[in-house]
Amino acid sequence: MSGHSKWATTHRDKEKTDQQRGKIFTKIGREIAIAVKQGGPDPSSNPRLATVIDKAKANNMPNDNISRSIKKASGELNAVNYEEMVYEGYGPGGSAFMLDVLTDNKNRAAADIRHIFDRAGGSLGGPGSVAYLFNRKAVICVKSDSKTEDDVMNVVLENGGDDVINEGDGYFTIYAEPTELNGLKKAFEADGYTIDSAGLEMVPATTISLDDAKYASFEKLVDNLEESDDVQNVYHNVALRDEE
Repeated sequence: MSGHSKWATTHRDKEKTDQQRGKIFTKIGREIAIAVKQGGPDPSSNPRLATVIDKAKANNMPNDNISRSIKKASGELNAVNYEEMVYEGYGPGGSAFMLDVLTDNKNRAAADIRHIFDRAGGSLGGPGSVAYLFNRKAVICVKSDSKTEDDVMNVVLENGGDDVINEGDGYFTIYAEPTELNGLKKAFEADGYTIDSAGLEMVPATTISLDDAKYASFEKLVDNLEESDDVQNVYHNVALRDEE
């Protein structure tokens, strides 16, 4: 549930089951559809699509699947019209959640997500109910077995980044303003780093801690939200425990 970005739910485990892999491919396919709809089918002129394709490859999505998703979105194949929305809610212990949602049925998505929150003792909030607790940031996770934290910081300072977190094992998470995402990504690639993930995320301004019982409920809520086909990304303001 942690990944190297502590606030977004990420999927870096390469040993996924077929079911998990299929669910991730479905969600990435929806992201490709939205990216193509907004900026066209050419990743060289559509930075959002280029970022999603990188994400697809990082998750071992076959090139045929990527190509088919682009063709569907551009009208060459039968396309599904997805809508992009943000949902906000409250979880155990007053925790705050923001969800990126892509769906072809708004009523179904709203009902499913409301049910998931209700089962966890939380509630679905209205627009703006928790958004003020988060900041939209560019978040890039890079990997290098030879670079130091100072090396990473130098790239960040030269290319408009805000902060660096040393995650250990050669991984570094970089935070920046959304407009700096593509420039930073290109700078790290040019300097020989492996880009593990890159995108825009909702990062909490502060975090809260939960007791054991509420934390267990929080974990179950995150798992259930992840299982929803309509939910692309889950963000929260809970401080994750060291074992995660």
